[in-house]
Amino acid sequence: MVLQRSRPEWALALTSVAFFMVVLDSLVVITALPAIHRELRAGLSTLEWTVNAYNLTAAAGIVTAAALGDRLGRRRVFAAGLLLFAAASAACALAPSVGFLVAARAVQGVGAALVIPLSLTILTTAFPAERRGAIVGIWGGLGGLAVAGGPLVGGAVTQGLDWHWIFWINVPIGLAAAALAVWRLPESRGPATRLDLPAVALVTGGAVGVVWGLVRGNDAGWTSFETVATLGLGILLLAAFVAWELRAPEPMLPMQLFRSRPFAAASATAFLMSASIFSAAFLASQYFQLVLGYSPFGTGLRFLPWTATPVVVAPLAGMLSDRVGRRPLMVLGLLLQAGGLAWIALIATAGTGYGQLVLPLVVAGVGISMALAATPAAAMSAVAPRDMGRASGATNTLQRFGGVFGIAVASAVFAASGHLGTAAGFTAGFRPALAVVAGLSALGAACALAAAGRRRLEAVPVVHSAAA
Repeated sequence: MVLQRSRPEWALALTSVAFFMVVLDSLVVITALPAIHRELRAGLSTLEWTVNAYNLTAAAGIVTAAALGDRLGRRRVFAAGLLLFAAASAACALAPSVGFLVAARAVQGVGAALVIPLSLTILTTAFPAERRGAIVGIWGGLGGLAVAGGPLVGGAVTQGLDWHWIFWINVPIGLAAAALAVWRLPESRGPATRLDLPAVALVTGGAVGVVWGLVRGNDAGWTSFETVATLGLGILLLAAFVAWELRAPEPMLPMQLFRSRPFAAASATAFLMSASIFSAAFLASQYFQLVLGYSPFGTGLRFLPWTATPVVVAPLAGMLSDRVGRRPLMVLGLLLQAGGLAWIALIATAGTGYGQLVLPLVVAGVGISMALAATPAAAMSAVAPRDMGRASGATNTLQRFGGVFGIAVASAVFAASGHLGTAAGFTAGFRPALAVVAGLSALGAACALAAAGRRRLEAVPVVHSAAA
């Protein structure tokens, strides 16, 4: 029997594979960082950019990519994103220097930005309304599995082959998925909204300026011209971004949404939650290898009490949140993660056994699982139904910027008292840096206190222009 081109199972298969691949790459490089450090002689600040370059461009491009799909065709832009992602992955694998690798990772992030929003749009339009909840649940579950499996997959590939192959495996998958998307998915378009390109330029430049200043602060000096100028320029560009968005007819990040205190609180919680997750993974993966002496694959396995917990706990927490509300789970979850990370920071030495780390990893994992399930629901419940699409884009963008911010802050704290040269030197920086990461999680819990509870609170519709 010849399969119909628009058969919805194809949409589920292709969008899920693509989404899994691009989410996996946000953390797959984590356990390969020591190997990249050895081969390309990269310092901590440069290693940081191999993670942040990807997340920065992905965060800045998500909302614009959705608008491009509506204007040019969702299938066309989705396939273009897969091709760009595959080409950039090949460039990462062939990188002769760490600077080239960082640049290729930035291009990879652009490809991911094209894939992430359009995979969900294509999927939801392929199924009738009565089936969308279950289908989107599968899609979201694969994203959670990708986050959990990123360090494990990266460690297995790095140890079994070498770090270049964590990028090579994307190439055939991306090319095949792009070809099948063109062949099997129907084309669709949405309303031709305006592209808020000035906002993309302002927020990207602002984020790069702030992150650059944080990364270079210890090496160049916190009062040096380079640090002060880049931090100042970054803050000015971010302020200009906010001012622009307040006046833009079709803003990338609708500021009217933040008139709702519960939505603003949930978004701040999402930002800090992502900051703590990414920065903790960035630090711990190197501690496990450079200090405790575990292999890349062994590190990924030993992360599972923390990273795999959401696969089991998050669905249960989601059901519980419908009964008790989102706020208690967000607050308790982030406090548990803060406690688990602070516990590790207290006991971490060169002689710490893995058995001593299992319980705090489980505590942190259970906590973040609760927050991961409740925080997006709290953000969505705080806005009017017609604004949920924009609210989702805003929250996703802030989460990815949060990861970039968290790694930058943690690295700055690490560099102030530690270094990569010896186990003792790494531990000296790791402990205060992880303590600060625990503080970010606790700050997220404080923000969650103002988030929406069981019922929708202060749902504020966005004022749309006539062009919308």
